[in-house]
Amino acid sequence: MVKEECKALLDALSRVTACYRHMVLTIGGTSDSQNLREELKKTRQKAQELAVANRNKLTAVLKDKTVSKEDKAEFERLWVIFSTCMEILEIDMRRALELGQEFPLNVPKKHLIQTGMSGGTSGVAARAMSVQNMKYEAEHNIDVVDLKDLENEINQVGEMMYEMEMKVNVPQWTVEAKQDPGAELKSTISVGASSIGMVSAEENKSFCDISKVLAGIIFSAVLIIAIVLAVCVVKLS
Repeated sequence: MVKEECKALLDALSRVTACYRHMVLTIGGTSDSQNLREELKKTRQKAQELAVANRNKLTAVLKDKTVSKEDKAEFERLWVIFSTCMEILEIDMRRALELGQEFPLNVPKKHLIQTGMSGGTSGVAARAMSVQNMKYEAEHNIDVVDLKDLENEINQVGEMMYEMEMKVNVPQWTVEAKQDPGAELKSTISVGASSIGMVSAEENKSFCDISKVLAGIIFSAVLIIAIVLAVCVVKLS
């Protein structure tokens, strides 16, 4: 039961972290707006809430001496994944701070980054927050006010990661992966290749069927012409 709860929390954190990275990449681009800055704030706060929940749950389990060896190995693997998510979140928060300082919303002469991306990010933010529609309540100067909050939150995440290392010592190189590197990508490629192979086989089969029909028609036409010529020769002789 505890293992499933930890996996569910970690899955939610991974999803929110991925959504946050997607939105960070649009800062300063043609999709940048006040709504985006508010979406970024809500998403990273959601990620931090999930991070605290993950930390508390995994720390308690890993400190429990009654956990079996197999279960402990699984929780250590989840801890490594959790630590990686936290590192990615901190990197993206720092990137959001730098881009936010470089591209303030209230400076019309500042040129935007031509990233090639277009459209809004409300759908991504809604998935991260697990809601159908986003509600926007921020003030017009959110880009200035939020940068100060973001800087403080980056420090909090850094302190949290340091405390994690002090409370639970799980070296990443001691944790064994359950599958080979890139196994998911390889399985996806193999499935795609098999699908392409099936499509190609069907196309070849249909092409062969058409060729047979055409060959039959041509042979029948030649046979009829030969018969007609033979009849004409007999009559003329």
